[in-house]
Amino acid sequence: MSQAIVVRNFGNAEVLQLEDVPVSAPAEGELRIRQSAIGVNFHDIYVRSGLYKTLTLPGIPGCEATGVIESTGPGVEGFKVGDLVAYVMGPPYGAYATHRILNAELAVIVPDDLDDMLVAGNLLRALTVEMLLNRVARLEPGMTILVHAAAGGVGRLLCQMAAHMGVTVIGTVGSEEKARVATAAGCHHTILYRSQNFIDEVSRLTKGRGADVVYDSVGADTFPGSLSATAKCGHLVNFGQSSGAVDPVAMTTLAEKSLTVSRPILFHYLQDTQTYRAMATSVFEAFQKGILTAKTAETFPLANAAQAHDRLNSGTMTKPLLLVP
Repeated sequence: MSQAIVVRNFGNAEVLQLEDVPVSAPAEGELRIRQSAIGVNFHDIYVRSGLYKTLTLPGIPGCEATGVIESTGPGVEGFKVGDLVAYVMGPPYGAYATHRILNAELAVIVPDDLDDMLVAGNLLRALTVEMLLNRVARLEPGMTILVHAAAGGVGRLLCQMAAHMGVTVIGTVGSEEKARVATAAGCHHTILYRSQNFIDEVSRLTKGRGADVVYDSVGADTFPGSLSATAKCGHLVNFGQSSGAVDPVAMTTLAEKSLTVSRPILFHYLQDTQTYRAMATSVFEAFQKGILTAKTAETFPLANAAQAHDRLNSGTMTKPLLLVP
C-alpha cells in the first residue's frame, strides 16, 4: 500500500496528515511512478491554507517531484520501466505521495548527469525563472532589473540567469547573510529592505531612471513601491504574494509612466506539452552548464510534511526543501 499526505480541511500545517492510499495500474497514456524526492514550495502552502482554491478536498497537495517509472500504460511512447523522470503540475496536484499515477505528457526524463534531488527541489523554480526571463518579459543585455526576495528559491536562480544574460541585477534581501547569498548568485547590488528604502535605493543606483523590469513575488507589502521603482515604459511582474494579495491597480496609475503589469501563473505556460518540455530541456541544460546552481536541499521524511511547511514559512530558508518518501 502506498502512502500520501492527504488534506481534508484547509488550515495550518497540522492538516497535512499521512494516510494509506491505493494506487491503481496505469491506464492509457499513464505512468506509475515510485517517487524519490518531492519539492516543497510556497504554492503548496497557499494550497494547503485555502488561499488558492485549487485543491478539491480531500486531496493530495504537491506539484513537483522526481521518481522512477514502475510500469507504463497502453499507448505510452518514449518512456520505459526504470527511467528517472520529473514533473511539474497543478492543479490537479498529488506529488506528496510515495507512489502515484501520472499522465505521461507531464513527465520529462531527467538527464543522467543531474541528481534527482537537485531536480526535484528546483525544477518548478527554474521553470518559473525561464518563464519570467524569456516569456513574460524578454530581457536584453544592458537592462536593469529589480528582484525582490533575491536570496529566495526563485530569486536566487533568477539572479543567476539574469546576470548570465548581461543584465544588471538589483535585489532586495532581509539580512546581511541573505545579501551574501544574493551576491554570490550574481546580484550586482543588494538592498536591505528592513533598513533601506528600496525605492530610494533603486533611484540612486539607476540615477533616477528606475528598473526596466521589476520582479515582485512578495505582493501586498512591496507592490506599491515596486510601481514607483519601475522606469517609464517599464514592466512590473507580480508572480507571488507571500505578504498577501495585491490590491487592484487603477489604469491611471499605470498611465503615469506608461507601465505594464503582468500576473503570470507558471502552470498556464506549461499547458502545451511541447512548450513544457522545451522549457524543461532549457533549464536542464542551464544546470548542466553551471549557469544555474543550487544548494544541497534540506530534507524531511514525507510524514513530516507539516514540519517542512513550517520551516519554509519561517522566512529563513536559502536552500530548497524536499520530502523524501
